[in-house]
Amino acid sequence: MDQPSGRSFMQVLCEKYSPENFPYRRGPGMGVHVPATPQGSPMKDRLNLPSVLVLNSCGITRAGDEKEIAAFCAHVSELDLSDNKLEDWHEVSKIVSNVPQLEFLNLSSNPLNLSVLERTCAGSFSGVRKLVLNNSKASWETVHTILQELPDLEELFLCLNDYETVSCPSICCHSLKLLHITDNNLQDWTEIRKLGVMFPSLDTLVLANNHLNAIEEPDDSLARLFPNLRSISLHKSGLQSWEDIDKLNSFPKLEEVRLLGIPLLQPYTTEERRKLVIARLPSVSKLNGSVVTEGEREDSERFFIRYYVDVPQEEVPFRYHELITKYGKLEPLAEVDLRPQSSAKVEVHYNDQVEEMSIRLDQTVAELKKQLKTLVQLPTSNMLLYYFDHEAPFGPEEMKYSSRALHSFGIRDGDKIYVESKTK
Repeated sequence: MDQPSGRSFMQVLCEKYSPENFPYRRGPGMGVHVPATPQGSPMKDRLNLPSVLVLNSCGITRAGDEKEIAAFCAHVSELDLSDNKLEDWHEVSKIVSNVPQLEFLNLSSNPLNLSVLERTCAGSFSGVRKLVLNNSKASWETVHTILQELPDLEELFLCLNDYETVSCPSICCHSLKLLHITDNNLQDWTEIRKLGVMFPSLDTLVLANNHLNAIEEPDDSLARLFPNLRSISLHKSGLQSWEDIDKLNSFPKLEEVRLLGIPLLQPYTTEERRKLVIARLPSVSKLNGSVVTEGEREDSERFFIRYYVDVPQEEVPFRYHELITKYGKLEPLAEVDLRPQSSAKVEVHYNDQVEEMSIRLDQTVAELKKQLKTLVQLPTSNMLLYYFDHEAPFGPEEMKYSSRALHSFGIRDGDKIYVESKTK
């Protein structure tokens, strides 16, 4: 009789978690598990099994001895089987049906699209709350079967599955709170809206790296489609209109939005992107992962008013008028040049004479002496300089260090330089 090809779940389990490869450790999810029954397994007393099993990329194609799985995995709550070679849902069912405490299952990057998931198989998943099917190319028919048989499913990951459309099941799934469906090719809102129909209790929707080009839905319909949506990610979508951003206000419970890398925001500066989006979304408390403080919101809303103050009335967004009601019309901010002053007009006092002149502030005291040499008729070696700040309460400060730059004195227009002779 031919031996089955590939490696079994039980074979890999025994190899990875033997005392030689996985010594006993304490901590959450770790520890020795020695089940009391069934008896007769030569490996039973030698395995150190945590409640979280990671068996990714191990070449697993089948389950192996189901009695052994039941003996060792009665306490297991999380199982990562990603990037294996499982292509038969029946083999997955044999594993999962013998892990009664299982709540998290990762089947990503297994070629499970090569077989059909029957409801009897899917029933063995009934206790799973978090299911990851990324890059499994799972069909919508498979997803529907899973939704029918997993009454407590809360989180579902369907990324990288090449979806161009969404297919609705005959009944909706009220338990699902989080859906990751990134890196597909869902371009039309008519497909995205089906997710609201399928998952009316959805709290978090992650649509990053799709090519959604617009949110084409009446405002009241959006509120009915996603009544519980608190967080949405539209990273690297194809949104190109501010009207699409305004549509997000129609989700009645929306608090968190992610909008990096969309075509609409490309022409704006980093500051403009954040402030203009915050001003348009008054209920959002977190943008692109960063909390929006009350101070930042007020700054953004005031920035928004000034940004559109000179725009023709027919082009001004509705939000502008709402904010004018809140803050009134605001004058443009004064432009302040914060660059350091490069020169100053000062009074040079010497021999009871006063001469007004402009001096460069990037030069040193020694260079200033050379500039004054002709004016005061003194050699630089015989020259003493004193700086007097006309607004300071202190007396003149001797400019004794030849290499010190003039800007370090804080010289401004109207200040005074006194020149004296050392031999006076």
